[in-house]
Amino acid sequence: MEEKLNTQIVEFVQSVTTTMGLSLEILVEPNADNTRLMIKGEGCEIFVRRRAALLDALQHLVNAVFRHKHLGHHIIVDCLDYRKSKDAELRETTKVLVTRARETGEPQEIGPLNPYTRRIVHLVVAEDKTASSESVGDAFMKTVIITAQ
Repeated sequence: MEEKLNTQIVEFVQSVTTTMGLSLEILVEPNADNTRLMIKGEGCEIFVRRRAALLDALQHLVNAVFRHKHLGHHIIVDCLDYRKSKDAELRETTKVLVTRARETGEPQEIGPLNPYTRRIVHLVVAEDKTASSESVGDAFMKTVIITAQ
């Protein structure tokens, strides 16, 4: 079942990129809690321009289309390891903010963030038993408040 779904996801992304006039390779890397799609090939750098807005839009579209079939897992779309490096940077920034919140006793804010990046922040904060996080805002992009004892 999972292999068939991965094939459908790849075919969907392939159709989107082909419609854009690009001939790219889409690779699937299943993980424990997500499925990572790697876009490779000449011209894929278009996805990481303008702070990866096109990559974010494609990931949002893929998740919207396959959310009901891909229960319990997130679909991550990456190109040129952009998201992988930004995720690592976000994890380190979150750790610094947790430490600062603990040292100063002041809540620390990060954002506005989309749902994907908020999830990363919440997961990193959850690793520290003395810290907590909360999303605030009523739009797609929200701010995360980090507090610690």
